[in-house]
Amino acid sequence: MAVGACVSARSTKKVYPGKTTPFVLITCLIAASSGLIFGYDVGISGGVTSMESFLSKFFPSVYRKMIVADKNANPYCKFDSQLLTAFTSSLYLAALITSLSASNFTRTLGRKNSMLIGGIIFLLGSLLNGAAQNVAMLIIGRILLGVGAAPLYLSEMAPVHLRGMLNMGFQLMITFGIFCANLINYATSKFTNNWNWRISLGLAAVPAMIITLGSIFLPDSPNSLMARGHHDKARTMLQKIRGIPNVDEEFDDLVAASDELKMVQHAWSNVIKRKYRPQLVMAVLLPALQQLTGINVIMFYAPVLFKTIGFGSNGSLISAVIIGLVNMFSTLVSIFTVDKIGRRSLYLEGGPQMFICQIIAGTLIAINFGSSEEANMSKLYAWFLLAFVCIYVAGFAWSWGPLTILVASEIFPLEIRTAAQSIFISVNMFFTFIVAQAFLQMLCHFKFGLFYFFGGWVMISTVFVYLFLPETKNIPIEKMALVWKDHWFWSKIVADDHVHKEQDDVDEMESKKRLDSTI
Repeated sequence: MAVGACVSARSTKKVYPGKTTPFVLITCLIAASSGLIFGYDVGISGGVTSMESFLSKFFPSVYRKMIVADKNANPYCKFDSQLLTAFTSSLYLAALITSLSASNFTRTLGRKNSMLIGGIIFLLGSLLNGAAQNVAMLIIGRILLGVGAAPLYLSEMAPVHLRGMLNMGFQLMITFGIFCANLINYATSKFTNNWNWRISLGLAAVPAMIITLGSIFLPDSPNSLMARGHHDKARTMLQKIRGIPNVDEEFDDLVAASDELKMVQHAWSNVIKRKYRPQLVMAVLLPALQQLTGINVIMFYAPVLFKTIGFGSNGSLISAVIIGLVNMFSTLVSIFTVDKIGRRSLYLEGGPQMFICQIIAGTLIAINFGSSEEANMSKLYAWFLLAFVCIYVAGFAWSWGPLTILVASEIFPLEIRTAAQSIFISVNMFFTFIVAQAFLQMLCHFKFGLFYFFGGWVMISTVFVYLFLPETKNIPIEKMALVWKDHWFWSKIVADDHVHKEQDDVDEMESKKRLDSTI
């Protein structure tokens, strides 16, 4: 068997009867719209932090460095401010803290109610940001925006053969949110008063309203209903989303998984058991490596980055719009191919593409002005650089972007799903926070070498996927545990756990026999 080979199709692939109903498509679309909020918040912060009216009001020291022509100032360090990066990164720190309690919260209230409450909090955060009078209001508003729980819901509602496509609707909504944010930043930058940044930040209320109102009409997933003991409702919901009355086979698998879940007393301690070691490793390394690809250097700070390397104010915002457009349309490539060619193929194509573009982009910046104090770049040269950045973004948008969220939402067994998902989100938000908080300082010190730094991590990430990530295409979530048993590496871990468990059972029986004989 080849290294990292896919699992046996005979042992894991299973097709449940059913149709792709309009009902399930509509519910998945509404749930995926929560990605608009996250995408909008990612895209809006970079443009706002490059607006002069915003900087002069909240970060005057950064504004002075940007405006005053100081020939002794390092152009890479114009925006180096820990308080400024705290405005961006506080969103992800809040999401990190929230995700630690999301497991019990979601398990108790269900996916639907979790999204409803999250939508209301999002709405409050957007209104606070739009009305901000000081940095404290800005950061508190960003903290309130750091909540979300849709991808798991999407995986549980979608038919197996369309799970990849429908689940990645969440990622598509993220990219659409980023694109809308970039367009709004460009439009509001034309305003000459303080309303430009207020409009940009306050319009986050629109996607917040969509998910808040939409979640009122969302049904709970059969998995969530089953986990809370509503068996009859779970069967009825399964019949509704599959469009057929006979769902016995899939329902029986849900019941079996739910019964196993009830035997779990402590999900957090259970997730660290040896038999769940592959899932735990993926829950930690996939989100960490995703953030270390450097994508958020582009998505968070595209206007700031391009302004630093010589683009004008309008040019930097236009570049962000172009990047957002490429990001959105490239995600469509993944949506329409992931359930045909699989997850691994897209990962293994996107990684090398991203690496090559990062090396070229870093080299172009180094050749043009390296570490010098003058940051001037011809228009032709600048657009050439932007082209490679766009190719890099395209590679991420059809590989590490949507696939990491998708794989994480489908590989965890029901008995550890909420705990493992919380770990995944926590790690993702932790590394997102670290990258967001450290980027401007890293840009100041690493200069063009920052592209090389993240390029190295892209190669490490690609090798990891090649060696250790099995294919999960067309495998029911309830049968996902089997993928590890046919993998060249993880099969040893899972097999060893089985041996250890059998030995523990034997030892326990022998102890009982000795006790009986003594009595």
